[in-house]
Amino acid sequence: MDDQRSADVHRFTAPALVVLIGPSGSGKSDWAAQHFADSEVVSSDRLRAVAGTGESDLSASDDAFALLRQVVMMRCRRGLTTVVDTLGFDADLRLWLIGLGVEHGIAVHAMVFDTPSRLCRERNARRPKRVPSAVLATQLKTFVSVRAAVLKEPFTSVRVVTADERVDPQAAKLTDHHRQTPTAVPEAGRRMVRFGLQISAFPGPAATLRTRLAQWAVAAEEAGFDSIWVMDHFRQIPQIGREWDDMPESIATLSFLAAHTQRVTLGSLVHCVTHRNIGLLGKSLATLDVMSGGRAVCGLGLGWFAAEHADYSLEFPSVHDRYALLEDALQFLPMLWGKGAPSFNGQIFSSAKALGYPRPLQARIPILVGGGGEHRTLKLAAKYADACNLFGSPEVVERKVRVLQQHCDDVGRDPSAMSVTHLGPALIGVSAQDLAERVEGIRAPARAVASMNPGTIEDHADRLSLLVDAGVDHLIVSLPDVSEEAITRFGRVIASVRSKRA
Repeated sequence: MDDQRSADVHRFTAPALVVLIGPSGSGKSDWAAQHFADSEVVSSDRLRAVAGTGESDLSASDDAFALLRQVVMMRCRRGLTTVVDTLGFDADLRLWLIGLGVEHGIAVHAMVFDTPSRLCRERNARRPKRVPSAVLATQLKTFVSVRAAVLKEPFTSVRVVTADERVDPQAAKLTDHHRQTPTAVPEAGRRMVRFGLQISAFPGPAATLRTRLAQWAVAAEEAGFDSIWVMDHFRQIPQIGREWDDMPESIATLSFLAAHTQRVTLGSLVHCVTHRNIGLLGKSLATLDVMSGGRAVCGLGLGWFAAEHADYSLEFPSVHDRYALLEDALQFLPMLWGKGAPSFNGQIFSSAKALGYPRPLQARIPILVGGGGEHRTLKLAAKYADACNLFGSPEVVERKVRVLQQHCDDVGRDPSAMSVTHLGPALIGVSAQDLAERVEGIRAPARAVASMNPGTIEDHADRLSLLVDAGVDHLIVSLPDVSEEAITRFGRVIASVRSKRA
């Protein structure tokens, strides 16, 4: 390795997240081995061997990539330089890595290996375990479009590496232009916009509920959603449906969704602190985190549905006591998920031994506090949580974000460390005529329809962009006409918003 090439590589400021992109035989793994320590490289092939019978065990791919995300997430949290060695063809994975870097303040660099097809084939032919020729041919064909896409994505830098491992001058010029585009790279402290799907109603017969849920989960990942949420209610709430409508238990439902997804995070908006013993809730969420490969989120809230509590013989304390219990939960749960077995004595809840195994795969399951109360709820979120969940118009959200920032300042916390999520309904039509037909099909009073935020794809893209401008970084939607088709339709909104923000 000559001095110039070494300098090119080590221009990366540590810590860095380096994403390798190229077909089999393009030289990615050899390049990584030359420029980085073995402990810095996270390889999908190696993780197949961990999760399966060997590096070529394709049946272990899903588990290998779940492990890869978890390992990379942990390393980023610790501020360690990490090289991601996969084909790099998965756009969702690339965008997830960029978002992870932004979240942890780590630069994310793409290294694109533009190796001649002939050389890739020759190298593959010399391998002890060769990639089938037809598979490699497909990779080489796909790489053309992947290369073009990567140059438009908001990496900190994009460097194209030719067969002799030198930075290609023409690509370097593209990279410089790309890096100087103000909107291409998120501003310091600003996250990439994420999208969540809240499933709040389960229309259809119970006998086919599992089939519908599985279809919706797969459709959500394919549409570009980053998270899936359910409500923590024991019966349907009056704002959405009838009390006898199906309402599956939240944690069991999230576990089912975990088994049918690979990428999205999973949580409840939100777990009522009076619905379960706090220790049991923590145990259930730790189990969900393990079973999902480190994708659990803990949503917490006061609860409000007194009739629901009465139906299940659950105590419904005063607002004052529910706030006290919420604060206890915010303090206790990280202790339960952490090291050792400390005792805890809270205002309402106490534990002689905060002991729970298995531990979550995540070093800390992210905690979201639901509710926009400016004096107490947002204050608790600023002090203890990783995210808050807000409702309302961009103007309302902007005011509450300012309040949240002040609370963060008061407790000496960087406001950019908090994620701001927003939950709202979305009834979508692909055109004005299509929207009118969907509104007519709902057969609800005009006031009820208006509360669903009816609009075309562009209407919603514009509306959601205003929420992002107001300070939201995670847009969560509930689809009144939830179905596989409606979820796919919202994917066009996701693409439009991300296009506007790019």
